[in-house]
Amino acid sequence: MYSYKTVGTCSKKILFDVDTKNRVINISYEGGCDGNLRVLSKLLNGMDVDEVIKKVEGIKCRNKNTSCPDQLAKALRIYKKKKAEDRE
Repeated sequence: MYSYKTVGTCSKKILFDVDTKNRVINISYEGGCDGNLRVLSKLLNGMDVDEVIKKVEGIKCRNKNTSCPDQLAKALRIYKKKKAEDRE
């Protein structure tokens, strides 16, 4: 399970796994708007990492420059970078 400490959002942490087919699974948030984040997690569960990034990156919440979905995109980009570095 991967863990990402969020910045600038009501949620404090995002937890997720990525399966062998590069799909995001077991997404959960600590803190934030519980109902909205549970729905978001269910909708994105099983989706390809790059597709999730494409769908949620850049979403803003209220007057903030980020959101819980945007933070997930950031977490997935870090995941991808680390995975690429591990291959080298």
